[in-house]
Amino acid sequence: MDLCDHSQIRALLDDVGFHFSKARGQNFLTARWVPERIAAEAGLGPADGVVEIGPGVGCLTEQLAARAAKVLCYEVDEALRPVLARTLAGRENVEVLFADVMDRDLAADAAEHLPHLRWSVCANLPYSITTPVLTKLYQARCFESILVMVQREVALRLCAHAGQADYGAFTLLTEWYAEPELLFTVGPECFVPRPKVHSAVVRLTMRRTPPADVDEAAFFRVVRAAFNMRRKTLVNALDGLCGKERAAAAIAACGLDSHIRGEALTLERFAALTNALEKI
Repeated sequence: MDLCDHSQIRALLDDVGFHFSKARGQNFLTARWVPERIAAEAGLGPADGVVEIGPGVGCLTEQLAARAAKVLCYEVDEALRPVLARTLAGRENVEVLFADVMDRDLAADAAEHLPHLRWSVCANLPYSITTPVLTKLYQARCFESILVMVQREVALRLCAHAGQADYGAFTLLTEWYAEPELLFTVGPECFVPRPKVHSAVVRLTMRRTPPADVDEAAFFRVVRAAFNMRRKTLVNALDGLCGKERAAAAIAACGLDSHIRGEALTLERFAALTNALEKI
């Protein structure tokens, strides 16, 4: 079966009585070049075990399975069980866990199901849960790389730089854990049903060590405060966290303008500001 052929997939879905779930953000790829390029960009080989989240009908899964030693898929929709049983039949190096990835211990699952392999993630993420899923993947701290297709606006946010409109707290969360790279964009015509937005594929090369010498929890408290009221000056944004006087003293100690906004600070400057606040 051609897993990117719309008519064949539609016939299979009709045969098992499957209906797309708008709430789960189900949009299945029908342009063959997309899963082929995603899998190629992942750089997988016989020493790799790859995690996929939301395999859909398995068009990306089959490409990953052709390259990696094993593919471990998480699928929350039980209605796809009979679909995947057919589309992935005979692929001995694919295992599907019908479970919500947000409820799983990812490091424990990888150790159990992908032993003695390098662990990475490659997925077309449901857009409605992109942020919590990526956060969970980051905090698992067990993957060498994460390659995902997300809504283009999210991809721009992941890869933004200080001073850009898309730069924010989630940008800094991503930069703390990984080095992001925008690879390519994908139009809505490549999916069924056709989404109303464009998509983009991002590679996240996970860091082995933190990018700055700073207390992580304190750092993110400062970042969240700075972006909770991003149009305010940093002094005013940090008022609720530490008081204006202390914020102003730390900003001055870092050699920053007293009217600077959080969106102008790089990760390194946020780390320096956090350390300065700890000393005042």
